[in-house]
Amino acid sequence: MDSILSFLGEIPWWGYVLIFLAIIALRDVLQRSHTVSHNFPIIGHIRYILEGIGPELRQYLVANNREELPFNRIERSWIYASAKGENNYEGFGTDRDIYAFQHVFINNAMIPYKPAKDHPNVADKYFLPCAKVMGLYNNRRKPFRPASIINVSAMSFGSLSAKAVESLNIGVQKASAYHNTGEGGLSPYHRNGGDVVFHFGTGYFGVRGEDGNFSMEKLKELVASNPFIRAIEIKLSQGAKPGKGGVLPGKKITKEIAQIRGVQIGKDVLSPPNHSAFSTVPELLKFIEAIAQETGLPVGIKAAIGKLEQWEQLIAGMKSSGKGPDFITVDGGEGGTGAAPPSFADHVSLPWIYGFSDLYKRFQEEGLCDRIVFIGSGKLGFPAKAAMAFAMGADIINVAREAMMSIGCIQAQICHTNRCPSGVATQKKWLQNGINVPLKSDRLNQYFKTFKKELIEITHASGYEHPCEFKLSDIEMNLDDKNLSLTMKETFGYNKQHVAFNGMQSLRDCKHLGGNYSK
Repeated sequence: MDSILSFLGEIPWWGYVLIFLAIIALRDVLQRSHTVSHNFPIIGHIRYILEGIGPELRQYLVANNREELPFNRIERSWIYASAKGENNYEGFGTDRDIYAFQHVFINNAMIPYKPAKDHPNVADKYFLPCAKVMGLYNNRRKPFRPASIINVSAMSFGSLSAKAVESLNIGVQKASAYHNTGEGGLSPYHRNGGDVVFHFGTGYFGVRGEDGNFSMEKLKELVASNPFIRAIEIKLSQGAKPGKGGVLPGKKITKEIAQIRGVQIGKDVLSPPNHSAFSTVPELLKFIEAIAQETGLPVGIKAAIGKLEQWEQLIAGMKSSGKGPDFITVDGGEGGTGAAPPSFADHVSLPWIYGFSDLYKRFQEEGLCDRIVFIGSGKLGFPAKAAMAFAMGADIINVAREAMMSIGCIQAQICHTNRCPSGVATQKKWLQNGINVPLKSDRLNQYFKTFKKELIEITHASGYEHPCEFKLSDIEMNLDDKNLSLTMKETFGYNKQHVAFNGMQSLRDCKHLGGNYSK
């Protein structure tokens, strides 16, 4: 033993390095799992290292300001600066190619709209509620006018961390917005004062009976014990993977998640593609009415848009019965926070702008637009994009990834791995510890305030008081040449239904107004 130790002591430091590399080289030659490492021992590992850090290299060093997807550097920087209350202006003109195909132009008025001295926006430059009331047409017992036209979209506790959900809920309370729970159930982190839209899908988490099916009694109990729930949303599909179910692995189901979702600890839970509570459009309409009758709340549906035949059945059923959903959330087929196979995220269902225009036209043709609050969800968390969405017929904007970025998401695109470096989309406690809830909730609030302020300014520049007054003829879309540029009315073949709007003061005085403005 002494001789061995003496021998090892005589080996220089670089000798140990050579021995270590020799062991790795031997291992590389003998293994058969990785061809590159087998054929090029040691050197082959460089390829895997570069592949692993490739996204970061492209994001921070290679890609230009407008090149990245799903959100480019300029978009992310605007959200970060807005959330922090920093200067979000650009100097020396835009670096966007304004002659690019499908670039959007908002036509400004020669003389902008000027608020009177007693106008609500003079006292509160962030006051921007929805122009419509959810549930008013269908005479729901508890109609709801969202106090903010920008709100947090469906993201569940489980996909997001506890501290992220808590930050979002406190943030929407400060911003007088609402917080959609996502389909993971109502968690303790949704109970911090913000208005809540309770959302459920095919797994019925939070309102799930022992047989795995929907339980009306559990929903009634949930609504009765949580008066901050202002509406119910039924998910038919989502933009990331419409028509595809999912599995929540048992190893991810903690005691807390099991209690919130109403499932068993450690046992895989299936979210099937189809609902068990209904299987046809008439059954869906009956299901909506049953929930509305039992809870008194407005009830809506969320879906990505593809084929329109069943939507036309829904429209026919609404016309014949005089009943139907109080709101419809249209999700963009470009995907969102939900992880999905590329074949779904890239190809299944239409992007928001195409899906929404197809659907809205059908409702307008049948005179049903006044009965529905239309919610847009699909990368619309920027004032100019929101103006376009309102011109197309949207009444509210829901944001998911933009809200995540406002509380610290860095678009690492590893949400599905449980290794989110910002602590937003992970259940690992040590990664969540970086989230300062009071600070992050302030940043969501500030992002929403900046969004509303800039949208109001764009609206006034266009000669209007409220974004609901935008028309598609106010928006032009570039088709590569000014002589070929068309208004969006000409491009999509419709102009949105007139929204009944009697001035911002009438919205301020509405007894159904949510948020901090509730009377």
